[in-house]
Amino acid sequence: MSQLGGGSEDPIVDINITPFVDVILVVLIIFMVATPMIVNHSIKIQLPKAATGEETAPSLLTFVLTKEGVLQADGVDINEEQIAAIVKEKLVANPDLSASISADTEAAHGKVIRIIDLIKKAGINKFAITTTK
Repeated sequence: MSQLGGGSEDPIVDINITPFVDVILVVLIIFMVATPMIVNHSIKIQLPKAATGEETAPSLLTFVLTKEGVLQADGVDINEEQIAAIVKEKLVANPDLSASISADTEAAHGKVIRIIDLIKKAGINKFAITTTK
């Protein structure tokens, strides 16, 4: 019998790893591109503990208040005057919007209540206060 690969009668016994390396490099590139989208950037706060906390649906709008009084909406530093504009902008896209409020245990109680009040005045009636068990 003759072979198409030339005049040699010896079978090819070497393993060709080039396709394997190509696939691994593509997977590596996919992970490198997708990882920054998966990781949430956040600031560290000490959430209060609550034994009766319940699971809630993920919120589309998250407010974070640090112990220093820094306020963030979806990871961006804001001030109290910007809350209404942000809420109204998000309500246009989703009228059934809910908000999540994460406040440090050492954050001023009055400031947390003020943020809740501003969110409710802007049109969000459903919100959750984030705690840990």
